[in-house]
Amino acid sequence: MAEVLLTADAARSLVDSVDAFLFDCDGVIWKGDELIEGVPETLELLRKMGKKIVFVTNNSRKSRKQYSNKFKALGLDVTEEEIFTSSFAATMFLKLNNFSPEKKVYVVGEDGILEELKLAGFECFGGPEDGKKNIMLEANFYFDHDKSVGAVIVGLDQYFNYYKMQYASLCIRENPGCLFIATNRDPTGHMTPTQEWPGAGTMVAAVSCSVQKEPIVVGKPSSFLMDFLLKSYNLETSRMCMVGDRLDTDILFGQNTGCKTLLVMSGVTTLPELQSASNTIHPDLYTNSVHDLVHLLKS
Repeated sequence: MAEVLLTADAARSLVDSVDAFLFDCDGVIWKGDELIEGVPETLELLRKMGKKIVFVTNNSRKSRKQYSNKFKALGLDVTEEEIFTSSFAATMFLKLNNFSPEKKVYVVGEDGILEELKLAGFECFGGPEDGKKNIMLEANFYFDHDKSVGAVIVGLDQYFNYYKMQYASLCIRENPGCLFIATNRDPTGHMTPTQEWPGAGTMVAAVSCSVQKEPIVVGKPSSFLMDFLLKSYNLETSRMCMVGDRLDTDILFGQNTGCKTLLVMSGVTTLPELQSASNTIHPDLYTNSVHDLVHLLKS
């Protein structure tokens, strides 16, 4: 199946056929802390047309509250209820699976995961704090870990180190029934506007390699986030459009869950990658950026 370039007719047809737009954030709404051109007008137009807008991000560095503040700082009025992050998804996974309140959660990640866990009433530790800890690999050194850890959550972590890798590995290997949860497996991400950086997938791969075990992935392209989204909103997936910049997460997530899909070229994926013979993931439509919707709908 060949993807179709977004035209004025295709844009009108798309908008008429969906009730909700799900937007990825990094590379679609912003890059780092810079808004992508035309985003406010696009969101405003879609809201005026009565469309539900939801933001679905794999970035676990912030909680929904912190994301809501970031949107406000960029001049966008977005409520916490409209934001679904992978840090929130990891927390909800524990809640829905009746994770014991007696057990603790060890976090290889940043404040977003810790904040969501605490809001949900879970006892957690690790995070940026453990980024300062070192290990002395000496003959008599024994690395002790908390036997009451019942889950390890691994997400994007700029403070990732050998200490955290060993702590997570020991919990997963030695604590009976300990869950190994990954917020997502994105190999890279736009942490700054000018460059791509290693994504959460690199930290997940390190721990996974150490414990020789695959994690439970809660972010895109896993359908777990969608199940949760559908519980929050009374919508049908066939009446939704997933807008993203990554084929292997955003577009695959949309396809896995029965949404229409629109790929934008403002982030990770390039046109040569999309059109490469080796690419097997094809969005319904593609365009340069979300701002194209405004021009096309008004033309």
